[in-house]
Amino acid sequence: MKGRRWQGGPLVIASHNQGKVAEIADLLAPYGAEVMSAAGLGLEEPEETGLTFIDNALLKARAAAKATGKPALADDSGLAVAALNGDPGLYSARWAGPRKDFFLAMRKVEDKLAGSTDRRAAFLCALALVWPDGHEEAVEGRVDGLWVWPPRGGNGFGYDPAFQPDGYDQTFGEMAPEHKHEMSHRADAFRQLVARCFAP
Repeated sequence: MKGRRWQGGPLVIASHNQGKVAEIADLLAPYGAEVMSAAGLGLEEPEETGLTFIDNALLKARAAAKATGKPALADDSGLAVAALNGDPGLYSARWAGPRKDFFLAMRKVEDKLAGSTDRRAAFLCALALVWPDGHEEAVEGRVDGLWVWPPRGGNGFGYDPAFQPDGYDQTFGEMAPEHKHEMSHRADAFRQLVARCFAP
């Protein structure tokens, strides 16, 4: 389904997570976006009160577009562990606490699994692109895999070292960034957004 076409120029990435901003900037590189981050612009992070990843992505993109008068792209993503009924889900970042300690968050997931044989997990990513005039486009991507312990690899960010996508023997933390960018949940969402807003 086609949406509004992106015309290039400034684009605010509505995130304070520098790893996420860098990953999104890499994915946007071919499309003429002059990327700037919400953190770099000194924007406050809005409270994430949505009930879905798409709700939260839209909330963040709307706030950034309103504050800057420029198109804004926001991502809301998280880890859903089957045996934990989809947790940490929307609260993936909050499980890392105020210091954003994702080893602590990964340990919390492992402790809650406590011997469970069901290690299925998925990463989900919603992307929302909002223009200053209020036009909105939103998509959601997904990649399935296994929760692994102990964590492996120092690449990526967040829960990446403990997630091994289906069909691969490496975790996201062990993959080269360009490899992860080809098949991650964010890449899946980007393919959908490109088809809707960027493809000719």
